[in-house]
Amino acid sequence: MKEIPFNPVSAHSLSRQIADQIRNAILEGSLRADDRLPTEGELAQRFNVSRPTIREALKRLAAQNLVRSKRGPTGGTFIQTPDLLALSESLASTTTLLVGFESFTWDEVTQTRLEMEKTCARLAAAQRTEKDIEQLEATLKTQANEALSAEELCVSDVQFHRQIANATGNKMMSYLMSSVIEALQPATNLAAFRHRSHAVIYDQHRRLLDAIIDQHEEEAASVMDEQVNYMAQQLSDARKAHNQANQS
Repeated sequence: MKEIPFNPVSAHSLSRQIADQIRNAILEGSLRADDRLPTEGELAQRFNVSRPTIREALKRLAAQNLVRSKRGPTGGTFIQTPDLLALSESLASTTTLLVGFESFTWDEVTQTRLEMEKTCARLAAAQRTEKDIEQLEATLKTQANEALSAEELCVSDVQFHRQIANATGNKMMSYLMSSVIEALQPATNLAAFRHRSHAVIYDQHRRLLDAIIDQHEEEAASVMDEQVNYMAQQLSDARKAHNQANQS
């Protein structure tokens, strides 16, 4: 078992301080994936705190997907490599809450989405693979069905934009964009899609995919700009209609 030089902690937020020290040891490389942490009792003695405080610290780390527990004779608490999907879902959930509580203005939301989506469109046009094209074509085929409900079109739209992010070939961009798409699009699009034209959305997606297929980076970014601004206008109209309905 590795000897990690943990520091004593003060009485304020003990579990957080302990979790932060273990997290820092992971980031610095002192602790690596599959390393076994000392037992609760040993950690409690090292930090001079109670076992419940250690358990709370370990819960914090587990919530960050940094440790896992295993039972049995060879069990214990082990360091694990963070799972990108789980972390992305956590980031999306947090972003959704912040959007819901209006921590950002809608102008900020639209601007963020616009700039990130345009970057994704350019990168996707430059880096897309045949598999990416097949997936995007399949999603677009679904959207060609004019009988889709607003909810179904919204789900398909989210999938389409996530596939574009994945087509960038940049895992960091895909990770960040998945949180933006999952958090911002359902909240904005479902309202906006009730005021949108299915035909307009499909046409924009068709032209966007054609630009990606042809590897026309600036054309892809231009069509993405057109769509995000179109959806922003539809959302604005939807919010105005909602406010007017509440006032009447």
